[in-house]
Amino acid sequence: MSEAGGRPGRGEDHKRRASLPKKANPRLAAGRARALGLPTRGTTNANRLRRVDRWLMATQLPRLRDAARPLVVDLGYGSSAVTTLELADRLGPEVHGLEVVGLEIDPERVTAVAADRDPPRVDFRVGGFELAGLRPVLVRAFNVLRQYDEESAARAWQTMCAALGPGGLVVEGTCDEWGRRSAWVALDADGPLTLTLSARVADLDRPSDLAERLPKALIHQNVPGQPVHGFLQALDTAWASAAGLSTFGPRQRWTAAVEALAEQGWPFVGSSRRWRHGEVTVRWSAVAPV
Repeated sequence: MSEAGGRPGRGEDHKRRASLPKKANPRLAAGRARALGLPTRGTTNANRLRRVDRWLMATQLPRLRDAARPLVVDLGYGSSAVTTLELADRLGPEVHGLEVVGLEIDPERVTAVAADRDPPRVDFRVGGFELAGLRPVLVRAFNVLRQYDEESAARAWQTMCAALGPGGLVVEGTCDEWGRRSAWVALDADGPLTLTLSARVADLDRPSDLAERLPKALIHQNVPGQPVHGFLQALDTAWASAAGLSTFGPRQRWTAAVEALAEQGWPFVGSSRRWRHGEVTVRWSAVAPV
């Protein structure tokens, strides 16, 4: 399992999907939860998860500050501790008593980052979707579900959400190798809340280029008649209509496109200031499969 661990090659990805056991709850052995999940490639890059981390900084600090124990789990950090350490460095100055625990299902990856341990500020353990018996306030799970089939990915959501502490949140998504295109879903104990798209918009031909980064619950639903397809098509149309603003830069064009959708009634969440960063967050109810 790896936050930056990518999916297999495109052909292999569609031919063979990993799956989880049918049981929704992890089996217990000797008083400890059995780690649920499968290792992924483990590849990672420094600053790859900067987009989701910036969103966490902008939206989730109150959740962490209000927690009796501000515990964050970085699920599937990969073959290097770099993005876990970046997460701790970004959140730590803003949250007193912050604890970040990186979980990997491969024990060798945990051993490999032993020199980076600095408990309780940063620690690393063996664990999977059951979250190693921890009760975190926040879980960042990136690029860990691409290799699973949709049914198994849904069970992974349920397992992670069931392990959250009171008022906890799971942020599950994917990004490209360099972190320039990203999408994630925020979930709590009751299920999905929002979908966020985030990109270096200068690299986009159109917003629907982000479809390849959609989380597992949506990526195969991007077909006519499904809400997420309608959302991306509406964003593409607004982007095309704002072409005249390209003179002022792609961020202005993106902002204008999102503003147009907001005027049409799309239920966006959060501050409009986030739009200038090539980001938009929409309520899950507007894009959920039907």
